[in-house]
Amino acid sequence: MNTLTIEGWCKASGAQKSTPVGSFHFRVSEPDHLRLEQAEERLQKTHEAEAMIDADMASMELATPEECGLLSDCQWRVYLNADQRGQFHLVGHRASDGSLVYTNAVMIDQLG
Repeated sequence: MNTLTIEGWCKASGAQKSTPVGSFHFRVSEPDHLRLEQAEERLQKTHEAEAMIDADMASMELATPEECGLLSDCQWRVYLNADQRGQFHLVGHRASDGSLVYTNAVMIDQLG
């Protein structure tokens, strides 16, 4: 498993801009890592813009910033950068008000 600490953002309903909310700490399990790699390969073949993959909440040991609180759902958003390399970030919604919450992106090949 890979443990990551990544800055996160929140975009409240109706807001024009996202605001920083602090660091998210979580683990990417081996099965999730494999699904991220498979999504990257699919995007390279199909030229789709992105893929959304449900995150395994039971194995990710997610710790959100205090300002964010609990999330009602979590998915991995996978997309390709200009060099056709896969990147992902965590996307979810804040349980308290449904605001969009997401982290900065990480290169898939940076996962061990």
